[in-house]
Amino acid sequence: MKSKKIISAAIASSVLASAVIAPSVSRAQTPEVIRIYSGLPLTGSSAGQTTTIVNAISMAIDQHTKAGLVCNGKYKIDYKSLDDATAAAGQWDAAAEQNNATKVVADKDAMVYLGTFNSGAAKVSIPILNQANVVMLSPANTYPGLTKVWDKGEPDKYYPNGKKNYARVATSDDIQGAVAAKWAKSLGLNTVYILDDTQVYGKGVADAFNQTATKIGLKVLGRDGIDGKAQDYSALATKIKATNPKLIYFGGITQQNAGQLLKDIRKAGIKAQFMGPDGILEKAFIEAAGADIANGVLATIAGTTKDKLPAAGKKFYVDYKAKFKNDPEAYAIYGYEAASVALAAISKVCQKDRAAIRDAVFATKNFKGVLGTWTFNADGDISLTDMKGNRVVKGAWTETGVLKFP
Repeated sequence: MKSKKIISAAIASSVLASAVIAPSVSRAQTPEVIRIYSGLPLTGSSAGQTTTIVNAISMAIDQHTKAGLVCNGKYKIDYKSLDDATAAAGQWDAAAEQNNATKVVADKDAMVYLGTFNSGAAKVSIPILNQANVVMLSPANTYPGLTKVWDKGEPDKYYPNGKKNYARVATSDDIQGAVAAKWAKSLGLNTVYILDDTQVYGKGVADAFNQTATKIGLKVLGRDGIDGKAQDYSALATKIKATNPKLIYFGGITQQNAGQLLKDIRKAGIKAQFMGPDGILEKAFIEAAGADIANGVLATIAGTTKDKLPAAGKKFYVDYKAKFKNDPEAYAIYGYEAASVALAAISKVCQKDRAAIRDAVFATKNFKGVLGTWTFNADGDISLTDMKGNRVVKGAWTETGVLKFP
């Protein structure tokens, strides 16, 4: 009897021990969530472009994690896509962007914000995220003042806690605008009328174009800002026609009525070359203007041509088409790169620590990505400065080659 009691006690002790141990084992096997948000204009004509960015971010997470798991299964990446556009605006909206940034800050699991697409939207969200040490990585912002001295108080006024939390994988417009002006000169387009859409990005790139154009001897015949909600631009077209420019340079985005602007310019009988920045480098611009009218339009964007991308960059286009059954638009590859950098930083830190992840992003050096091998400088700007030209041919954007000028 005594031995049976001892055995029974041992069994009971074993069962009790199992009951105590089991919950801790269960907890150890359940990964914590690290959430990555993106904020992009998914309502309106930008959606064609930005949907491919969202797809590319998702693909990066699929390819750089094990079913979403990182840090040997300690954390699981959860990706949430937010819209910073409204139907009423037809494009990005400051209130919507503010709401997005506030939502990210309030989410204790949120460690990274991938955005924005529009530079004006970035001016809204950077200070909000900055105060919470949330790192913001943009695939598309190009306005110089977000990272460097440009306009009064920039860039310091966007960083209230004194520590930069914003970086971007797109080359800034002080470079893009300058290259565009030099490209125009190389094409013999030595007289130009400059327009912009009065937004942060559009005016910024037009200013950069104007500065370089003046330095290299292009004759600037006029400069105007347009109302992006105007019904037509016939009066402006008449004004431009009187100056007889060889080039009309438009700094702005498709969603600020760029298609209608071009239609009215052509309707007025103006045959001048039309050139813009990456803000019009999307199918939506061609659709808004009409393929026949858009044919021949030129646009610049950061990066090298597809044939000169590293193996990883070429693979991106193959993988994207295989997964989503269509071709990505211009900024999808930048969305993939931004997500890849974020995942690398999270995997390096392996802590749910916003400040540590932010610092790891800024410490990115010699990153071998789909864009090439590059480094972030202390301001959060990418070391790659190549630009390429594009032309609308038979109703579609076609690369013309890398733009290199002294």
